[in-house]
Amino acid sequence: MALWQLWWVWLAGGVVLAIVEIFLPGFVFLGFAIGAAVTGVLMGLGLLGGNLAWMLLVFALASLAAWVVLRRVAGVRKGQIKLWDRDINEN
Repeated sequence: MALWQLWWVWLAGGVVLAIVEIFLPGFVFLGFAIGAAVTGVLMGLGLLGGNLAWMLLVFALASLAAWVVLRRVAGVRKGQIKLWDRDINEN
């Protein structure tokens, strides 16, 4: 059995990506962490077989959906724009 066919590997990967998100914030790695966790849970429940193509598809779609939700919930609010009125290099 290949390593990527084990459900706990996907969950461990999700935890590692969540830890990376702590050090490099921006809701990028958190979306991937959620995608890996969803893939691991579906594999653990037996709803997702051992085909790598399907696992990667589920991972990609879950990650994309998580990223979209995170951008809507915690992203830039409407009307919240950063305007620069002077350059940092100006004296």
